Amino acid sequence: MNELPKRYSKTAIALHWITAVMIFIALVVGGPLLAEIDNSNPEKISALQGHMIMGLLVGVLMLVRVVVRVTSTRPAPKQTGSALLDRLGGLTHTLLYVLVFGMVASGIGMSILANLPEIVFQGVGELPTSFHELPPRIAHGIIAKILMALIVLHTVGALYHHFKLKDGLLSKMGIGRPRD
Repeated sequence: MNELPKRYSKTAIALHWITAVMIFIALVVGGPLLAEIDNSNPEKISALQGHMIMGLLVGVLMLVRVVVRVTSTRPAPKQTGSALLDRLGGLTHTLLYVLVFGMVASGIGMSILANLPEIVFQGVGELPTSFHELPPRIAHGIIAKILMALIVLHTVGALYHHFKLKDGLLSKMGIGRPRD
C-alpha cells in the first residue's frame, strides 16, 4: 500500500502561496485603494487595469490549483481532536475556492456590464459615474467581505495547528521540515 506524502507537491505549494499573495493584493487594491479613486480620475484606469489582470490571473491559477488538487496525491488531513473543528476546516477550504471563483465571476460580470475591457484596455469610452448600481458589483463587495473573513479563519486555523497543537500542519505547505 502506498503511503501518503508528508507535504503537498512543490507545484501545489507554489500555487497556494502565489494565489494567496495575489488574492491579498487584489483585495487591497480592489477595496480601499480603488474606492478612494474617483471614476473621473485618469489614474482609475491604470488601477482597474492592474486589478482586472490580477483577478483574471487568480482565476486561471485557481483552475490550475483545482486540476493539481484532483490529480495529485496529497497528505492526510491533520486532525484537531474535535470533529466540529475538522469539519469546519474542510468547509473553510471548500468555501475559499467557491468564493474566489465567485469573485472572479462577479468581476467579469461587472466588467462586461460596464464595458470595462474596451475602456480600460483600448481607451474607448468613459468609466461609469459609479459601479455601485451594477448587480455584480454588489455581489463582488459581499463576496470580498466573506472571503476576507474566511481568510482570517483559515489563517487562525493554521496558527492554531502550529502553536497550540504543534502538529506540523504548516510543514505540509512548505514551512519547516515535514513531520511524521
